[in-house]
Amino acid sequence: MFFILTVLALLLPCSELLAQCSLCTKTAQQLGEGPAKGLNNGILMLAFTPLALMAFLGYRWWRSQKAQ
Repeated sequence: MFFILTVLALLLPCSELLAQCSLCTKTAQQLGEGPAKGLNNGILMLAFTPLALMAFLGYRWWRSQKAQ
């Protein structure tokens, strides 16, 4: 739990992350500044769920291996 909170605390201030593929970057450039930030935030939010799930499953696996 501490690890997850630490990772979140480190990643939350990084709202300027470039999470766009080349196609999304071209689309965002055509939309303008405001919608581009919204698109980038949406991509980051969609990426967070599978990454958080993999981290949770990895932690559970590590904890079960440690117990054996």
